[in-house]
Amino acid sequence: MLGAKGGALPLASLNHISIVCRSVERSLDFYQNVLGFLPIRRPGSFKFDGAWLFNYGIGIHLLQSEEPEKMPRKREINPKDNHISFQCESLALVEKKLKEMGIPYIQNRVEEGGIYVDQLFFHDPDGFMIEICNCENLPVISLSGEPIMACKRVVSFTPQQQQQQQYLPQAIHVKEEPCA
Repeated sequence: MLGAKGGALPLASLNHISIVCRSVERSLDFYQNVLGFLPIRRPGSFKFDGAWLFNYGIGIHLLQSEEPEKMPRKREINPKDNHISFQCESLALVEKKLKEMGIPYIQNRVEEGGIYVDQLFFHDPDGFMIEICNCENLPVISLSGEPIMACKRVVSFTPQQQQQQQYLPQAIHVKEEPCA
């Protein structure tokens, strides 16, 4: 068994996700202007094209595909596909903005014991699935029935705040809020 010799790895948090892109420029535009991520410095020693972004306590690394014409194209929005999920303050406002931007999406609702989680799913320019939800409504409970974490929200940054910081990750402030 994998964890039998001393337990799980001593991890601290999610640092970043990497996404292979047909066009780094097009994906950079999407992640900045649709999801509010901010470009940050990327080591100059990399021998391939890409871009790094950061916000909400998460990094996104965009990697230029070596063969963009061979990347599969996803057309169907399928909530059971690989995706990254973001919580939001107002699902109605997110839906309104997606409509204004002409981004196709689907809605889904999950119910557990009278608690409802609403979800919106859509693709980035390369077909990677994005979910926006009010997932904080659903408490995180271990299989033994005990709550295992408190809700934490990471304050997002505006472009003006980014300009004031040399290294954006040093400026992150987490405010803990109790789960409802």
